Amino acid sequence: MKENPLLEQSLSFASEIIKLQKFLLKEKKETIISKQIIRSATSVGANINEANYASSKPDFISKLHIALKECAETEYWIRLLEKSDYINSKYAENLLVKCLSLKKMLISSLNTVKSKI
Repeated sequence: MKENPLLEQSLSFASEIIKLQKFLLKEKKETIISKQIIRSATSVGANINEANYASSKPDFISKLHIALKECAETEYWIRLLEKSDYINSKYAENLLVKCLSLKKMLISSLNTVKSKI
């Protein structure tokens, strides 16, 4: 299968969030936000992967839109974790850079496919 930078980046980002969740559970004893962020961050890649097997262009667009929404939700949780002092600013910024990069790639992909319709 052809290499997919969007899928690769989403996998890398999800693995970072899995490490974050482990930290939150073990060190901070935080369960609620950690469950929310793991769901949204891993959903990004899952929907990108599903989009690769879409049955139509509208289905492909729909899956990428869901991935974009999940990415935006993950951004929110990262910002909340920082504001609540669960993670420091430097760590939050590192995660946000990756999250926003993924978000830009999703927007670009959506704009490209929509322009071809």
